[in-house]
Amino acid sequence: MTAIALLHPDDPPDHFPDPVCAARSPDGLLAMGGDLTPERLLAAYRRGIFPWYEEGQPILWWSPDPRAVLLPGALHVSRSLRRTLRSDRYRVSVDLAFDRVIDACASTRAATGTWITAAMRSAYLQLHQLGHAHAIETWLGSELVGGLYGIALGGVFFGESMFSLEADASKVALVHLVRRAEARGMKLIDCQVATGHLASLGSQLMPREQFLTAVRMLTAAPVPSGTWHESPAPTSVLVPPRTGSGRLHG
Repeated sequence: MTAIALLHPDDPPDHFPDPVCAARSPDGLLAMGGDLTPERLLAAYRRGIFPWYEEGQPILWWSPDPRAVLLPGALHVSRSLRRTLRSDRYRVSVDLAFDRVIDACASTRAATGTWITAAMRSAYLQLHQLGHAHAIETWLGSELVGGLYGIALGGVFFGESMFSLEADASKVALVHLVRRAEARGMKLIDCQVATGHLASLGSQLMPREQFLTAVRMLTAAPVPSGTWHESPAPTSVLVPPRTGSGRLHG
């Protein structure tokens, strides 16, 4: 049985065990305790580690094997999603409603339990204020109906959560994220854990060792912090070309 490391709040922010030491069951559990300061969270992401726990539990830190990822250039846009993007039914913005996106992600999972505790919400709002956490928002008229949020470090976007209140609303946000990631030269979107929803959009499983190597290299690049602010724009600008395979956290 793998021993789970215990972190203390006064430990240095980067005081994490090697992710290869993570438990096999539950898959990827590496450590518990510590805190959710910006310094510790950023140090964790740079090491391929993320926090995931429910209210009443200690902070739990994870690095599963394999890792669900989406590579820009591998996004799959179905015919129905392509039609949605062309219809201009939705409009998309960036960093206009970060707090509302994180609250919606929490509330849509409240019935089954959510890891977006009050402490997690506060921590990611602080990361957003520091320019590291970003949200993509999908609007139907004046209503926020979908979106996602995560952390951008160098060439990696670490997706945290997404929600959808209307058909394809979260998928539209993901397409926008991929386009923005490509424009900024980002090479990897971390989806953390595989789901059927993400797989339908082109996510794949990457062995942890390969993932950790990629993250170390890509997060070493300069990190442009600051808002990704962008006013709502029609989704038709996101429609990918028909040439090629049509394949590029949703």
